[in-house]
Amino acid sequence: MVRRLAAVGYYVLLPNLYYRAGRDTIFGSDVGETGSPEHTRMRAVRTTMTIPPMMQDVAAMLAFVERQDAVMPGAVGCHGYCMSGPYALAAAARYPDRIAAAASFYGTWLVSEAEESPHRSLGKVTGELYIACAEHDALAPLPMVEELQGWFKQAGVAGEIEMYPEVHHGFAFPQRWCYDKPAAERHWERLLALYRRRLHAR
Repeated sequence: MVRRLAAVGYYVLLPNLYYRAGRDTIFGSDVGETGSPEHTRMRAVRTTMTIPPMMQDVAAMLAFVERQDAVMPGAVGCHGYCMSGPYALAAAARYPDRIAAAASFYGTWLVSEAEESPHRSLGKVTGELYIACAEHDALAPLPMVEELQGWFKQAGVAGEIEMYPEVHHGFAFPQRWCYDKPAAERHWERLLALYRRRLHAR
């Protein structure tokens, strides 16, 4: 997926979100099976990965790209899948002068009681957002999506929330059981169109 972005001219960073558990952290093949030992181990790490420390990581990445001769000066974009969807939206709000485009694909917990819930900071975003949701998603159920749409409209942020019908959480990943090629290709079209509008590629 990184190669696909790089192939059209973008400088791409792919962070290891689990590095705090050890830079060589690897989960077994049953990590996606709820209740499995690997899933339990992953969840124990996942619960510590809240938005504030993730924003520290984003700050470090922004500082890094500014030092790279291969990177064109100007705005950057970010996007995330599943648990990193909220991070992308939060980053757009935290660094509005740097992040001109952000996307979330079947992002989880986009509306929650947490103080740092992404829906609370939509009004701080000055760039464009694209939020894609799967029709069948226990981690982002339809009532949450409807509530998010209300917050989105109230904030007046540029962009859109799009529902992908008849697909499940994780539809963009070819390795997943729920992979849906038409929906996955649409997500690429929407992401690249967003970046073309807001960013520069070499």
